[in-house]
This record gives sequence, C-alpha cells and structure tokens, in this order.
Amino acid sequence: MSSIPTVHGSLDRSLEALGADTPPRLSGGLRLLLATSAGLSVASLYYSQPILGVIGADLRASGGAMGLVPTLSQLGYALGILLLAPLGDRFDRRRLILVKLAVLSGALLLGSLAPGIGPLLAVSLALGLAATVAQDIIPAAAMLAPERHRGKMVGTVMTGLLLGILLSRVVSGVVAARLGWRAVYLFAAASVAVMGLVAWQRLPRFRPTSTLPYRALLGSLTRLWREHGALRRAALAQGLLAIGFSAFWSTLAVMLRDAPFQLGSEAAGAFGLVGAAGALGAPVAGRLADRLGAEKITRLGAGLTALSFALMFALPWLSSGAGLWLLALSALGFDLGVQVTLVAHQSIVFGLDASARSRLNAVLIVGMFIGMSLGAASGGFLLAAWGWGALTLLATGSALAALAVRLAPGARPRP
Repeated sequence: MSSIPTVHGSLDRSLEALGADTPPRLSGGLRLLLATSAGLSVASLYYSQPILGVIGADLRASGGAMGLVPTLSQLGYALGILLLAPLGDRFDRRRLILVKLAVLSGALLLGSLAPGIGPLLAVSLALGLAATVAQDIIPAAAMLAPERHRGKMVGTVMTGLLLGILLSRVVSGVVAARLGWRAVYLFAAASVAVMGLVAWQRLPRFRPTSTLPYRALLGSLTRLWREHGALRRAALAQGLLAIGFSAFWSTLAVMLRDAPFQLGSEAAGAFGLVGAAGALGAPVAGRLADRLGAEKITRLGAGLTALSFALMFALPWLSSGAGLWLLALSALGFDLGVQVTLVAHQSIVFGLDASARSRLNAVLIVGMFIGMSLGAASGGFLLAAWGWGALTLLATGSALAALAVRLAPGARPRP
C-alpha cells in the first residue's frame, strides 16, 4: 500500500477533501498496525500498577499519593471517552489518532523524567486522556472492514487491546526489576512513538460522518441511548460482565497472599498470562459473529463467563495446588467469555448507525467502565468482609444477570 500524503491546510479544507477518499484494501499489515497500536496505547494505563511501591520509594511519596497514579489514569480515560472519543465522527480519524499517539508518547517521556509525585500525577491524568486513542482505532477498524468481515476485524483489534492490558503488568515488572521504573516509561514512550510513525505512513484518511458542533455531538450521546434499544442492552450486559471481571482481578493478589496459597505478587502477575491466552479467542469470536450472528455470540460469551465464575465455588473443597489450577481455568474461561461478548456487542452497535460509530462505541465502553469501577469497589469490600465465596457469588450473579439481558425477548433478532 502506498503511503498516504500528509494533509495540508486548514482542518475544514481537509474535511472537504476527504469526501472523495475511498478506503484501501484492509491488508494484514494494516490489521497488525491497528491491533498493536490499540494494545500499546491502552497498556500505558497499566504499566505503573505493579511498580507503585518502587516508584513511591524513589520519589519519597506516601502510599496514598501513589494510589492516585492509577486512579488519575483511569479518571482521565473515562473523561476522554466521554469528551474526546465522539470527535471521531466529526473529524478525520487518522489525524485524531496521530495527534493522540504523539501526546501519549510525550506524556510517557515526561513520566520517565518526573522529579516528584506532583508532576507524575499530572502525567497520569494526561496518559488517561491520550490513551483513549484505542477507542478511536476500534471504530476506524470497523470502517475499513467490509460488513461481512466487521466482527473478525474488531475481534483482531480487541485482541491487541486486551493483550496490552494483560501483558503490560508483566512487562512493567520485568523491566523495572532490571532497569528501574523510569525505563518502563521510557520504553513505553519509544514504543508508542514508533507506532505513531508507522501509522503516519500507513494509516489512510477517513471521511467524517457528522458535521455536528462539539456540544451537539456530546448531546447526541443521550439521543443515541434513547433511540437504540440494542445499544442500551449491549452497554448494560457488558457492564454487568465487567463487574465480576474487575472484582476478580482487583482482589486476586490479596487472595493469593493469604492462606492456603500464601503466594507473592509474582503469582498474580503470572495469572495475567492466563488471561492473555483467553484474549486470543477474540478473532474467532469475531468470525463466529459474522457467520452465526452477534446476538448468539453474546449469549454464548455471557454463559461461558457465568459458568467459569461458578466453578470457583468449589475452591473451599480443594487443596491449594488444585485450587490454583481451578483459578487458572476459571480465569481463562471468563476472560474469553468477556472478550467474546465485547467483540459481539461492538459488532452489534457498529451496525446501528454508520455515521455515529465513535459515539456508539463511547456509550458501550462507558457502560463497561462503570461496571469495572463497581467491581473494583465492591470486590475488596466483599473479600475483606465475607471472603472469596461472597466475591464469587457477586461475579457469578452479575454474569447470570448479563445472560438474562441477552436472553430477554427484546434482545433476540426478529425472524
């Protein structure tokens, strides 16, 4: 594929010129670029989590102050989804992606040079805002793919995104142990910069699908929510699945530390590799959604998630060794189930309105984010108050509720 010329002149003239663009053939190299860019972008939110203690000791920051680092990153991401992601329908997605990748790389570089906790907190908020480039890449992939292959394409990009989340903690711990925590941020800045250069060369331009002013663009999120029952069901079901997902991963290290396992944080990090294996099922889920229908795949994914969580009820009757195997099997199952369902949900919402794909995706991801926040907040409380059984009940119950949403009469396609 030949390189796409740089757009010159004002943004308005660029938007007019884009009307004549025809999307190029979606090559394997372009699919790899989109998936890798999404993964490296969202990984920036999670590099700090395993090394907060190391960073805090070096910067002489309190535990409470260091806890704000991932909090501000997630807050920035949530704000970015609401305030920035809808811009993908208004402007050329190529330009938005390149700008955000540049800002993200710069913020990571500043993080590697942070002299104290204050600048690092400011960097963390900026990282969250810029990392929303991943949510620009997903609708871009959906636009480039033919309709009959949309699910497969979204599944491929989502595999890259989830691998970025799950493997970022492993990479961060290894690099920090050998080269120090600043090298983690420096490595991340370089990797995002490289992706930005490749995207500048290979990524095509995109025709804007809306001319709404910014305030009207944000206001249309509410209209889309009211108009599309399929969007409401997708956001609700994915949010319910995210509750158990987040509750598990936010408390796993604490659970493994206590009896009968008594394992360190390295063991919790190793479980990220198990989850990464589940992420590899996303392209398969996308192909099945294209072939069998996304509605069926959402029910399959939600059912698999509920079953995988329910397996953990057997933990009290197992030895520590058998319990670890069961946890690994459950993590593999529910990671796959949550990922399968998300890919199918995105396939559904991207088909609702071709002119509003960025905004539709923003609503879906906000619903998922709310579920993850509720899961993280309730998981620790339940584990401390009533033990792992209560957390398992929460995860299983929320997954069954998601399955009920997908089985409701209104969620089934009309004959």
